[in-house]
Amino acid sequence: MTRIDFYVLPDENAHNRAMLVCKLAEKAFRHNKTVFIHSDDETLLQQLDEQLWQFRPDSFVPHRLLGSDELVQKNDSDPVQLSTGEPGNDRHVLINLANAVPTFFSRFERALEVVNQAEKVRDSGRERYRFYQQRGYPLHHHKM
Repeated sequence: MTRIDFYVLPDENAHNRAMLVCKLAEKAFRHNKTVFIHSDDETLLQQLDEQLWQFRPDSFVPHRLLGSDELVQKNDSDPVQLSTGEPGNDRHVLINLANAVPTFFSRFERALEVVNQAEKVRDSGRERYRFYQQRGYPLHHHKM
């Protein structure tokens, strides 16, 4: 069963949320886990693509931004993928930044939800939390 982790930031700052996503992706990569960063906002994914290259001077997180219509190849060599589309079946960690729970979340060992206090992000995060809770998924809460 997929383990669900909620990372809750104390502010509304979108930059802090993006930095946490980069750190989580880096940590998973360093533990030899493949990552799929999902959002329904292509602009956000483009910003994360840039940030993953430069969020820390001593860090390198190999990644690729996939187009919304680009098919994900099985066993793709990119450790971290960003997309509004659906992943292949070979990913370990999902970082969900979409407003809804993706239909494919249960393919992953872990699903990470990064939530801040911006009203839309916070409220949709609460809805996703209830979704997972009602279905009996193991939930873990991390106050940042």
